[in-house]
Amino acid sequence: MTATAADIERIFRTEHARAVAVLTRVFGNIDAAEDAVQDAFAIALERWPSAGLPPSPAGWIITTARHRAIDRLRRESSRQERHAAAVLLMEQDEPEDATVRDDQLRLIFTCCHPSLGLNAQVALTLRLIGGLSTPQIARAFLVPEATLAQRLVRAKAKIRDAGIPYRVPDGAELTQRVHAVLAVLYLIFNEGYAASSGATLIRGDLCDDAIRLARLLYELLPDDPEVLGLLALLLLIDSRRAARIDSHGAPVLLADQDRDRWNREQIAEGRALLRECLRRNRPGPFQIQAAINAVHSDARDSTRVDWQQILLLYDQLYAMQPTPVVALNRAVALAEVAGAQQALAQVDRLALRGYYLFHAVRADLLRRLERREEAAAAYEAAIEHCGNEQERELLRRRRQAL
Repeated sequence: MTATAADIERIFRTEHARAVAVLTRVFGNIDAAEDAVQDAFAIALERWPSAGLPPSPAGWIITTARHRAIDRLRRESSRQERHAAAVLLMEQDEPEDATVRDDQLRLIFTCCHPSLGLNAQVALTLRLIGGLSTPQIARAFLVPEATLAQRLVRAKAKIRDAGIPYRVPDGAELTQRVHAVLAVLYLIFNEGYAASSGATLIRGDLCDDAIRLARLLYELLPDDPEVLGLLALLLLIDSRRAARIDSHGAPVLLADQDRDRWNREQIAEGRALLRECLRRNRPGPFQIQAAINAVHSDARDSTRVDWQQILLLYDQLYAMQPTPVVALNRAVALAEVAGAQQALAQVDRLALRGYYLFHAVRADLLRRLERREEAAAAYEAAIEHCGNEQERELLRRRRQAL
């Protein structure tokens, strides 16, 4: 079977984490593993278009990468290290699935180690687990390529110099660290679904990568209900992607979306995952957020949304995560159940003055209460704090409509 550049890029994105994880275990060095995998894919780009795909592309990549790393080690190392390289060369069998699973888990938890900053965690996850290039990550988060490259170098140096263990944590630490991993994947998805800055609202490649990585984590940790919950949440939100923007790329509010354009296959899969969560009866924040989005997906039009059920779910979520952002989202549901006046009283208590959605929600509530001058001022504040050009334009239109 012949292979196009697009085929090889797809395989690279899919198999990158597996190959880097295995080579990191073999050589004990993330940089060496990543360089070797890059070399292997460069060779694949040369050979596969004419020779065709090998029977096991993943195995071919791992074996070729191991050869490249050993060649480099032989050229650059002492006699003792060259002997170690010869020993590694004898270990040619592709690792078993269970070993690869453990290698990938170790790499994910290394990328999301708490001693690394959130920006570094996101960049490393997209680079080592997602297989994105440095320019791709830099474009996605609108930072200079040199800045992103330095961020990756510093993160990997910290892993090396601080002796951050390449392992899966145990017990209570595992629970805490899984949540950090889930939070990183959720951040990646949110940046794709509602870009924080730039001229485009949706970056579909980031949404796709986050869902793919959530699926990988589900394969590796199938018994963790919050992992199921995150995957369900991402699928249910992403099911609305096609209806989220109009033909000009402008945002379409949830109440105005054409629900016939929602992806019913993603909704069905998300609901099935939620049912599995319910059977396990270990609720968590991502599961509850998924349930909220499932209620939205149940309604055939915006007038039939069960806001009372959504409000009850937000009450549960706030009990677990009493944050101002959760309270703001709860106030949106409260407005539908008890009216804009009660919701506004809740919103005005929140310390979110630097968050554009705080001002946008407040503006909408004031508009519904016919307090137009105050609503106009709130829209202006939302526009000032919003970094995305498409969302700013929507806010301007709503401001003008007053």
